[in-house]
Amino acid sequence: EISLAIAKEMKLSHEEQYLIHIGAHLHDVGKIGIPDAVISKPGRLTNEEFTLVKQHPIIGYHIVSKVKILQTVSLIGRHHHERIDGGGYPDGLAGETIPLGARVVAVADAFGAMTTTRTYKASMSIPEALQELINCSGTQFDRDVVEEFVKIMKKGNLLL
Repeated sequence: EISLAIAKEMKLSHEEQYLIHIGAHLHDVGKIGIPDAVISKPGRLTNEEFTLVKQHPIIGYHIVSKVKILQTVSLIGRHHHERIDGGGYPDGLAGETIPLGARVVAVADAFGAMTTTRTYKASMSIPEALQELINCSGTQFDRDVVEEFVKIMKKGNLLL
């Protein structure tokens, strides 16, 4: 829902909003190919375990891209861990070579991860998470996407 709200705030076409919304729902489907013991591990992952987890965008891409009408959406899942500075995975894409939908989902996904308590970490407050997104905009996250999300949050238009 956060991804859809950002897409609306960015005034993307209805089709783009729809594709981003579907892509957001499917972005982590590849985690079904990662052992449960790794996905639900209560502590810090080893390097080997993190290497496994980093395969989930590719696994998800291969699953979702098999459905012809979801091929565009499959790129959102494949690239939602890319970074604007090129330091992400799985393909090391940078800047606008990262599909816009993936850049939107990356911000929404990171916000959700930061504000949710996990077995391995406490949650951040909403202001702390917003500040982290701002701090990482232009390196990890698309600056424009972060700005639009911050606008949404300042208006109070998103029910969390």
